[in-house]
Amino acid sequence: MSKVQDFKKEAARIASDQNHRRTIQFNMSKYDLAVANGRKRYKNLELAKEQASIIKNQVINQLPDLLMEFETKVLNNGAEVYWAENQEQLIDQLSELLKAEQVKMLVKSKSMVTEEIELNHHVNNLCIESVETDLGEFIVQTAGEKPYHIVTPAMHKSKQDIAELFNKEFGTDKNLSAEELTAFVRKLLRKKFIKADVGITGANFLCAKEGAVAVTENEGNALLTASYPKTHIVIAGIEKLIPSIENLPLFWPLLASHGTGQQLTVYSNLFFGPKKSTEVDGPEQMVIFLLDNKRSEIYSDKTLQSSLKCIRCGACLNACPVYKNIGGYTYSTTYSGPIGSVLSPHFKDFGDYNHLSFASSLCGSCEEVCPVKIPLTKLLLYNRQKAIVVQSGFDRFLNKSLYTSLSNRSLMNAFNSFFKNLATSLFGNNLVGKDKDLPSFSRKTFNQQWKKHIKR
Repeated sequence: MSKVQDFKKEAARIASDQNHRRTIQFNMSKYDLAVANGRKRYKNLELAKEQASIIKNQVINQLPDLLMEFETKVLNNGAEVYWAENQEQLIDQLSELLKAEQVKMLVKSKSMVTEEIELNHHVNNLCIESVETDLGEFIVQTAGEKPYHIVTPAMHKSKQDIAELFNKEFGTDKNLSAEELTAFVRKLLRKKFIKADVGITGANFLCAKEGAVAVTENEGNALLTASYPKTHIVIAGIEKLIPSIENLPLFWPLLASHGTGQQLTVYSNLFFGPKKSTEVDGPEQMVIFLLDNKRSEIYSDKTLQSSLKCIRCGACLNACPVYKNIGGYTYSTTYSGPIGSVLSPHFKDFGDYNHLSFASSLCGSCEEVCPVKIPLTKLLLYNRQKAIVVQSGFDRFLNKSLYTSLSNRSLMNAFNSFFKNLATSLFGNNLVGKDKDLPSFSRKTFNQQWKKHIKR
């Protein structure tokens, strides 16, 4: 089956899975309540979002210069910088580094960009153990799964699901409480931190002026990952830049309030480089990988540029009615939800993944909640327009015909209800899915009914 057929089949299956729906609705409801309270802490949230959007726009306008400034500062701080044009180049560079260091095991904090390049898979092929240290990531890694959500990787699992998973994999009691399950993972991971040769983190923000890496978290695992092993490796997309650490008092609370509903996450870490000769703690070596992986292509498109402003808070996923019905795995990409539907077709083969741009009701909820004001509905429509170009002859003809007729009121009114109902019946249930019925067209057009309403 094609990617779009796989998507439709999986979407239909998940949307009708009542157990999945209950779990997601329960977890989403807790998120909604926390975020609603988190946003109340702002005297003027819209002003904060506007300021963040302006700064990220400035970053995009100055991206090449800021990247060079960041590299210069990083080198001055005693760390190393590797540039990777794509996933393959980064994996080759990283593999050489890990082999040179004779690494047997590494620990890793939560990072979506490492999921993007399938880091764990490639590291395991080198016979190196890679251990996820974020609780949610540890759960999905133990289950042999990918993260379900940008911020909450195990959102699709209930407490009982996790208890049964740990019972199967580690022999723990099936009736352990959430606190007991967490304590078990903490004890297990502490041993991993002690033995690890390398720690790998992502970056929430790269601060150009200071050459600093900002990582925000709630569990302390990123801090241990970066500081306990002798080598700290950072892997980040080139769009993660902000001008300075002076911008963090704006961005860190925005990320926390939209991601988890907190005023600030428990740990807000800044890494400037390896430990100095006068310091006792910290890694002996720090290496930063800056990944392009088609981001430059997105950057070169003036319309798509704004998608690079994303700070990966996950707010658009939680607001999206489509995501809440079909779940994260249906997208079959690292980045799901509205922002994933914009970016993923360009990160991957556009012809195979442009259908994701149609996985949206265009209700605008995603755009409304975005803390950096990315025009997501506009970008989804832009992708849809590009998708028509790569469609087959019949699909292109059908889409153009529908666009022409649906955007012209005179054409819409030219055919009576009989012909409209006949035309839609030819598609069977393909228009709205097998679980719904498409209402019949009224005998009177909207214009006719509206004029009658006005006269009243």
